[in-house]
Amino acid sequence: MKQHDLSPKQHIIGFLLSLLLTFAALGVTLKAPFSESVKITVIFALAFVQFVIQLLFFMHLTEGRVKFFQVINMWFAVFIAVVVVAGSVWIMLYNTMHL
Repeated sequence: MKQHDLSPKQHIIGFLLSLLLTFAALGVTLKAPFSESVKITVIFALAFVQFVIQLLFFMHLTEGRVKFFQVINMWFAVFIAVVVVAGSVWIMLYNTMHL
């Protein structure tokens, strides 16, 4: 069994960065005196940064010999996430039309 290259110290750093970004998004939502569109933009930017941190620190995207399959798997996961989110929003928006 191959050991991962990241040490526990790097996992803790990734975890703390994730917590920091989560609390930053919460702070923007609750306390920032910005308009709703600016808040949403900042939250999406923080979510993207956290996505990258998760990929690098916890999903081991940079490890392995065959990176092509990791990239294909990542794009498939993004596709599935988009389909699930878009389908959920579609159902929620058009659910009341036939009541």
